[in-house]
Amino acid sequence: MSRFLTPAKIGLLALIELYTEEAVPNDSIVPVVKFIISHLVGRDLIDTSLSAPPDRWEKADSTIGLIVSIREFEHVLGPLAAADRLPGRRLWDRFLEKLWCIDSLHALQEFFDRLPRLSAKTRDELRRMAERGENPPSGCLLRRRTPFGRFVRKSRSQYSRLKFDHASELWKALVKYRQPTAGYWNRRNPHHGRLSFDSVLMTGEYKWGPGTDALAVVAYGDMLLLGGQDDTVSVSTDDIECLLEFQIELIQKYGTRMPLDIRDRFSRLLKDSHLIPSLSHYLSFSDAWRSGEYPSSLDYLHRYFDYTVQSRNRVFYQYALMNVAIVQTDLGCHREAVATMLETVSVARENRDMTCLNFALNWFFHFSRAHPDLVRDLENSSMLGSGKETLALLRTMAKESRMWILWSSALLSEAKLGLSGGESVSVALENMVRSSHMVVQRNMKTMMAAQLSMAITVWDRLGVTYLSGVTCDVFMRCHANRSVFDDELRVICRVAGLLAGRGKYEEAFEKLEAVDSNSLRAVESHQHWHIYRGILKLSRDLHHNNFEAADCLLSQLLQMSPDDLEPDMIFVIDMLHVEALTRRGDYEPAFVKTDRLIAELRHDNRDIALRIRLLLTKAHLFDCTGRPEKGFTIAMRAASLAWRARLVALLWQAMGAIANVLNALSEFATAAELLVAVLPRCLETDMAYMTGTLYSLLADARMGQAGEKKKMTEANRNGRAGAPTEVFRGASAAPTLAQKPSDEFLTKAHEALDIAFGYFSLVEDVEMQCRVLAKNATLMRSMGDHVLSEEYAAKYVALKREAEARNG
Repeated sequence: MSRFLTPAKIGLLALIELYTEEAVPNDSIVPVVKFIISHLVGRDLIDTSLSAPPDRWEKADSTIGLIVSIREFEHVLGPLAAADRLPGRRLWDRFLEKLWCIDSLHALQEFFDRLPRLSAKTRDELRRMAERGENPPSGCLLRRRTPFGRFVRKSRSQYSRLKFDHASELWKALVKYRQPTAGYWNRRNPHHGRLSFDSVLMTGEYKWGPGTDALAVVAYGDMLLLGGQDDTVSVSTDDIECLLEFQIELIQKYGTRMPLDIRDRFSRLLKDSHLIPSLSHYLSFSDAWRSGEYPSSLDYLHRYFDYTVQSRNRVFYQYALMNVAIVQTDLGCHREAVATMLETVSVARENRDMTCLNFALNWFFHFSRAHPDLVRDLENSSMLGSGKETLALLRTMAKESRMWILWSSALLSEAKLGLSGGESVSVALENMVRSSHMVVQRNMKTMMAAQLSMAITVWDRLGVTYLSGVTCDVFMRCHANRSVFDDELRVICRVAGLLAGRGKYEEAFEKLEAVDSNSLRAVESHQHWHIYRGILKLSRDLHHNNFEAADCLLSQLLQMSPDDLEPDMIFVIDMLHVEALTRRGDYEPAFVKTDRLIAELRHDNRDIALRIRLLLTKAHLFDCTGRPEKGFTIAMRAASLAWRARLVALLWQAMGAIANVLNALSEFATAAELLVAVLPRCLETDMAYMTGTLYSLLADARMGQAGEKKKMTEANRNGRAGAPTEVFRGASAAPTLAQKPSDEFLTKAHEALDIAFGYFSLVEDVEMQCRVLAKNATLMRSMGDHVLSEEYAAKYVALKREAEARNG
C-alpha cells in the first residue's frame, strides 16, 4: 500500500471535487468543509481543550472510523440535500455517484489526472495557456496554499509516484471500501449489475462467458468470495503517523490514557499496516507508564530509542535518559533516578541542548523539595546549589532560550518556595503577578492551571477561604479542559476538602465520584483519587467515633510506601494517625510520633505551615492529658510563626490554644477578650471545626467569668474581698448556684455553646457534640432550669446511643 493514499483519502478527494463543482448547497457548505478540514489538518484547527474529557478523543475515533468504513461519509452526507434539490436526492447520492463512476483502474487514473483542473493556475501557467490560445479555467478553483489545494496537489503527486502493483492494490482497496454501499446503489440504479464495480469485467462478460467469474476471483482474490467483509483494512503510513502524533499529544497534554475502544481499534490498524513507525513504541510506553506497568514501559521505551538512536546518531540520547529517570522515579528507585538525570545533564550540556538541560534542572528542583535527603550531598558539593540558586539559574536560562513556560513555572516555584519558608507574602504575590503577566502576554493557556493552583494556595494560607473556593470554581469552569488531568484532580480534591470542612460530606463524595472514569485509568491519578477519598472517609469515621472502620482505613494508608505518596499526602495521613491515637486516649504514642515529625520537618526544612500544625497538635495533646499550661510556650511559638508567615487560619487556631491555657490559669476575662477579637476573622475561613472549638472555649471563659462574679458578689455580701477561685472548664466545673450579677455571663456562655454545637453538628463530630451537651446540661442546672438540664442530658444519651448504633 502507498505511504499516503488510501480509499478514505480518495473519498475526500471526491467530496472536494463535488465542492468545486458547486454540488454542495450553500446551507450545507459549513458541515462539509468542517468534515474535510477535520481529516486534513484537524490537529492544528481543532482545539481539544474546548472539549469535555470524553470528547477529546473524538478526532482519533472519527479518523479511525473514516479509514475503516465508508459509513463515516454517510453519517455526514446522508442528512444533507444536493444542490439540484431533486426529490429524494441527497448529497450522499452525488458522492456515491462519484465513487461508483471510478469503475476500473483506468478510471482511477483518469480521476487523478482530473485533479490538477481543480486548482487555480499560477501566473506562469496562465501566461503559457494564453500563448497556446487556451481559455483560462473558470468556476470554483482551489488556491494552492489552502488546505484543500495542498491536499489535492499532494495526492496527485503521490499517485504519480506509485508503481503499477501499488496502484492496483489501491484500486482493489477502493472496491472493497465502497462495497458496503453496493446494495443501496443497486436500489437507486436498477441497471447496475453484479460486475458493475469493474467495467472491464462487465464488458468482457459477453465475450468470456462463465469464465468471467473465475477471472474476477483471480484478479480480486478472496475479496469477492468474502463479499468484501474480510477484516483487513487499507491504511497508509501517513494515517498511522497522524494518529500516533495525535494520541501522544493528548496523553502528554492531559496525562490520561487512551480509551479502551480506541486503543483496540488502533491496534487492529497497526496490524494491517505494512510499516509500523517507531513512534508506536513511544505510544505503547506512554500508555504502559500511565497504567503503572513500569517494566513494560521501560521495555517499550528502550525499543523506541533503539530505533531513534540508530537513525539519528545519538541526537535524542539525552531524552531517552530523561524519560528513564522519570520512570525510575515512579518506580520508587530514587537514587537511580538521580544518577540517570545527572547523566542527562551531562549529555545535554555536551550536545548543547538547552531545552533538555533546563527541564532536567527543573526536575532536580522539584525532586529536591520532595526528597531533600537524596540531593543534600549534591547541594553541598555545589553541583546544583540551593533551591533559590537553582530557580535563579532556571529563570536566567529560560529567559535566554525564550522558554516562556519554564520561566513562568520558575517564578511560581520561587513564590511557593518563599511561602513555605515563611517569607514575605508580598514578594510571593509579586512573582505570581509576573508569571501571570507572562501567561497572558504569551497566551500560554496550559499554564493557567499552575497559576490558579498557586492562587488557591495563597488565599487558603491567608485565611480567605471564600476566595480560594471561588478560584477553584473559576478553574473548573474556564480552564480545566486545557490543563493536565492531575492538576484538575487536585483542584477537585481541594473543592471536596472545602466541602468536607463545612460538613458537606455527601457533596464532597459526589464531587469525587463525578470525575471522568477514563481519566482515572492512569495509575497515579487513580491512586491520588482513591487515597484522598479514603482520607475524607477516615476523617468522617473519626468524627463518628467509628474506630473500627477508622483503624481499617488507617492501616491501609499507613502501609503504603512513602515513595508512592506525595509529601503533603504523607503528612495528612500522619496527622490523622495522631488524631486517631488522641481520640482513643493513647497519648504516649501520639506524643512520640508528633515529636518525631517535628524533628523530621525541622531537619528537612519543610513548609513552615506543617511545623505550625505539629506545634498546635502538641499543645492540644498537653491539654488532653490535663496539663494545658505546659503547652503555653508551644502555642505562643506557633502564634508567632503563623503571624510572621501570615498563615491566618493557623494563627486563629493558635489563639484558641493560648485562650485555652488562659482559661486553665483562671485568666477568663483575657481569654474571652482574645476570643471575641479572633472569632469574626475565624468565620471567614469556613472551617467549622475550628470555629466550634473557639466558641466552646469562649463558653468556658464566660463560665469562668460568671464564677468570678459570683465569688465577688458573695465576698461583697459578707463584707470582705474574696479571691476568685478557678472555675472548671468542662461539664462538671460550672458554678452550682447562679446569682443575678452573673446571669449575663451564663447567658452568653449558653449562646456560645449553642453556636458551638451547631458547628460540631455540621462536621458530625459526636465527641465534641456530647461535650457541648454536657456543658449545657450543667449550665442549665446551675441557672436553676432543671427541665432544660434534663433535656440536654437526654440529648446527650440519645446521641451516644445513635453513634453506637451507627458504628455497629
